[in-house]
Amino acid sequence: MAQHVKILGVLHIIFGSLCVLGGIIAMIAMGGIAAIVGASDQAADNPAAIPVLALIGAVVGVLCLVLGIPGIVAGIGVMQFKSWGRIVMIVLSAVDLLNIPFGTALGIYGLWVMLNKETEQMFLGPPASPMPARP
Repeated sequence: MAQHVKILGVLHIIFGSLCVLGGIIAMIAMGGIAAIVGASDQAADNPAAIPVLALIGAVVGVLCLVLGIPGIVAGIGVMQFKSWGRIVMIVLSAVDLLNIPFGTALGIYGLWVMLNKETEQMFLGPPASPMPARP
């Protein structure tokens, strides 16, 4: 199961990175479109369209960043077998179920890997040593 945990971590890092990249591209593209519309002075609606275009780019960009960064962080945490990474990955996998079709497949795989008893044991950490008796 350790191999599945690492694969899941890598997949979440890849999908999170793609989402962040998409958000950055959306912000740049919509900002560029707003600049082009502002530079071309052909319509009377231009002053109203510029902030709307910039707002759309900002909202899409921030949304992609908010959705992508936790996937990257959880992927890194899971690959290092951190207990918090397992919890975050379970939550993200449940949310991924709504993202049809690739997110659904990733969410099912993530829940299968993270809710497995063998995986749970890997994230518990080393067993606590008993305290020595005092004389």
